[in-house]
Order: sequence, then C-alpha cells, then structure tokens
Amino acid sequence: MTLPAHARYSWGADEFLLVEIAPDMSLEANFVANSMAAGLEEQSLPGIVDICPANASLLIRFNPDELAHTALQETLERLEAEVRRATVQELETRIIEVPVWYADPYTAETVQRFRQGYHQQPEGTDLDYAAAVNGLSGAEEFITRHHETPWIVSMVGFVAGLPFLFQLTPRERQLEVPKYLSPRTDTPPLTIGIGGCFTAHYSVRGAGGYQMLGITPTPIFDTEQKLPDFSDFMVLFRTGDIVKYRPVDEQEYRAIEAEVAAGTYRYKQAAVTFTLSDALADPDGYNHTLLEALNGA
Repeated sequence: MTLPAHARYSWGADEFLLVEIAPDMSLEANFVANSMAAGLEEQSLPGIVDICPANASLLIRFNPDELAHTALQETLERLEAEVRRATVQELETRIIEVPVWYADPYTAETVQRFRQGYHQQPEGTDLDYAAAVNGLSGAEEFITRHHETPWIVSMVGFVAGLPFLFQLTPRERQLEVPKYLSPRTDTPPLTIGIGGCFTAHYSVRGAGGYQMLGITPTPIFDTEQKLPDFSDFMVLFRTGDIVKYRPVDEQEYRAIEAEVAAGTYRYKQAAVTFTLSDALADPDGYNHTLLEALNGA
C-alpha cells in the first residue's frame, strides 16, 4: 500500500497533538506510527506526558509550559522523515503462542443470549456468521484460517491490556467480519473476538461488539503480577508483538488453567527481528520463518 507523502498534524486544544499517518490501517502505516512513537520516547523530551500509538496514527499529550508546540512538531516531523528514509525497517520483537479453545461453551452460551436485535444472523452462531461472510465452508474452515497464520499487535487499548491484532497475510486473504449490530452487555473474560480485520483479546468481563470465536485460559492482564511473564509489567502485550494462535481442546484448556492457577504457566515465545520489507515481499515465506523461530527450528 502506498502511504500519503506526509503525515497530517492536528492540534487538540493546548495539550494534544494527533499525527495521522494514513486514512487506512496497513502494516506500513502501523510501522511508521510505532517507529515514531519509539523514537519520540528515546528523545526524553521534557514535557511529554503520554505517547499513544494506534493503528495508523499516534497521539501525544504534553505540557505546553515545558515543551513548545513548534518544538514538538518539528521533532516529530524529523522522526517521520528518518523513518520514511530508512532503507531497512526492522523491529526487535517476539512471537508468542496463545492457546485458544475455539467454539467453547462459555462464549457459546453468551452468543445465544445476544441474538435478536444484536446480531446480523440471529439463527446461527458468531463462528457460522464469520465463515459465511468470508465465503468459507463453515466454522471449522474459519477456525483453521484464523490460527494458521500469525497476527501482529497493532495497538493496545480500549480496556486494560486489550490488544488489537492484524493478520500477517495479503489483504485479499485477510479475514474480515462486521461487528455486532448492537454491542453486547456481556463478554466472558479472555474471549478471543474478531471485528473488521482485527482480532482482540477481552482482558476482563464486560461489554463488546466483536464476534466471539473462543476463549483462552491464559491471562493477558495481571495486576498482582503472579505469573513469570508479568514480572516486569502487568500487561502482557506490546505493540509489535507477533501472536500465533494454537487450538486446544477442553482437556488441554483445563490443564493450562491449572498451571495458571498454580502460578507456573509460561507463554511459549521467542525473540525475533521483524523486517517489514521481507514480510511484505513474501508473506507466506516470512510467516514460515517466524513459526520456525517460535518452534526452535
């Protein structure tokens, strides 16, 4: 995808600057947004309050008494130019395996409570609908398509620790599913859902509008930081993380659940260097390389 030549800079009152990289989400736009956010953080400018990268933009909150508007924008414009000029765009990140019990009874029960008036296809399930709108043979084919390729965390937000993930596959093969017509008032914690082209993990129980696919036994938000993978921070996912879903049955789900309760569970993961040009040039081959890294090949 060809990005606009320059980002659009918009001021929000006295304390906010919005940088819009592109009108649509793409790996290229997301890479620019996250690279600029990382670069700004490295500057350690006085007056920066918060840096929030999103799918194709970033929002900066700052104290205008400590940092002039012009100085902030000039810094960001320089960072943008550096990112766009880079001949090799790389991200040091990790690939993480997430177990999922697809078509589980918890989300299935919730699905049936929110059909008429909430859903486009009241007579079926969310998985049935997701398969139909993608022209697939049924729920099983959709599940396979969902877990067979990795996804990348494009942003984290909405509720604590909730990641939005973008499928690492050519756009014409990406899974896309409309959200509910009207949001549910209930979603089981750790539900895996899909809305538009994004997968999301619901970190806590609450309202939601994404189509529910399954549930994971592994937490993504741990305020007590009991599990080893949360020793540094209570939120698991960071922008740029790559996720590979692995389907599990009820027996394995229960076994992992017990490990989590005992405080011994560890996510399977591996450090990787994500190279944007390689991922765009040969998505299938690059995904194979990522999975080899995860599985220790």
